[in-house]
Formats: sequence, structure tokens, C-alpha cells
Amino acid sequence: MQYLALGIRCLIGAVFVVSSASKVAGRGAFGAFAASVRDMRLLPPRLARPVARGVVVTEFAICALVVSPAAAAAGLTLAAMLLGVFAAGITLAVRRGVRAPCRCFGVSATPLGPRQIARNLVLAAVAVLGAVCGALPTAGAVRWGGAAVAVSGGLLLGGLVAVLDDICELYRPVPVADGRPRASAARGES
Repeated sequence: MQYLALGIRCLIGAVFVVSSASKVAGRGAFGAFAASVRDMRLLPPRLARPVARGVVVTEFAICALVVSPAAAAAGLTLAAMLLGVFAAGITLAVRRGVRAPCRCFGVSATPLGPRQIARNLVLAAVAVLGAVCGALPTAGAVRWGGAAVAVSGGLLLGGLVAVLDDICELYRPVPVADGRPRASAARGES
């Protein structure tokens, strides 16, 4: 269980380090993120920037907490709570017909939708699992080989989560001039 907990800490840490850094790295990145919070129409517009600032600070705090074995459970719990809030906010925005782009990991044209809701709920469940696994008694000392596999696997999965929208976009049919997807147009289907 200690290797699973370590892998989950790396996964959640990787997701939040990419997420928080992408919101502040580069000219205008934070302004674009704050605008996306405003465009979700869940809050009065004057609260968009303070809430966006709070999200970024909380995400950086989660990164710092999951690095420390002593504070990892608090970081994973905070991550699960924040991901739950994200899922609820996106669900509410989508139900209201808002199709603003997802700025979860920086610049994106992917509109908010069920994929982001599912991703956040799965990550929240994984964070809870990591907190529980980390609280269980360990069966022995951590071995370097097992730790290397756990850390590598967690970082790889975290990176894949961060680019999930881009990967899904690669497999989306490309519309052609007559409005039909390219794949069905090539097969002559109507």
C-alpha cells in the first residue's frame, strides 16, 4: 500500500503542478484563467479574480503538501475537496448551457463538459484512496526499486491526465466543408 500511496501522491502532485503553473506561466495566463472563471457565470463577475487567485494558491499548496510524507494526507484531502468543487462547478455551468473553454491546464479550446467532470471525480476518488493508503500501517521499509516504479508511474499518469483533452482532440473527427466528418466522407457514407 505504501507504493500505491507514493504513486498517487506523485500523480496528484503532477496534475496540480501542471495545472497551477499553466495558470500563471506566461504573459496573460492568469488573466485568461480569471476570465474563464468569470465566463462560467457561477459567481458575480467582481469575484472572478479573487476566486481564480484562491484556486491557484490552493493548487500550489497541494503540490507542496503532497511532497512531504508528513503532510501528504492533508494535501490529498485538500485535493479531493478542490476536485469535488471543480466537478460541481463544471456540472452547474454545463447545465446552464455554458460552453466556455476548459482552462484547467492552461490554454485550451476544449469546452467544459462531461469529460472534465468525470476526470475531476476520478481524480478526487484517487486522492481519497491515496490518503487512506498513506494512513495504513506499513509492512516494511520502502525499497528503492519499488519507489522508483511508483514515482515514475504516478508522474506519467499525472502527465497523461494533464494532456487528456489534447489526446481526445486528436481522435475527434475533423469536419469537412459539407459538414460531414472526414472519416465518413472518405467512406462515401452520407
